[in-house]
Amino acid sequence: MTKGTSSFGKRRNKTNTLCRRCGSKAYHLQKSTCGKCGYPAKRKRKYNWSAKAKRRNTTGTGRMRHLKNVYRRFRNGFLSIYVCLCV
Repeated sequence: MTKGTSSFGKRRNKTNTLCRRCGSKAYHLQKSTCGKCGYPAKRKRKYNWSAKAKRRNTTGTGRMRHLKNVYRRFRNGFLSIYVCLCV
């Protein structure tokens, strides 16, 4: 039995597939966990020893559909429609 290149040709089953939370191909089928985001754990996987990975996945790297509006409303003091009509 050889243990080098010829053994690698025998591999044909998929170990990882797409994760339904983060979309990366890091979801381990037998362990049923994602190596990138930690799914199905409730908290997202992130570590301080990988600062570059935190930079890639942190808040502000995506669309921020809701947070963009919150930041703008904060600068204006969270104006309300009713306040504008009354004044």
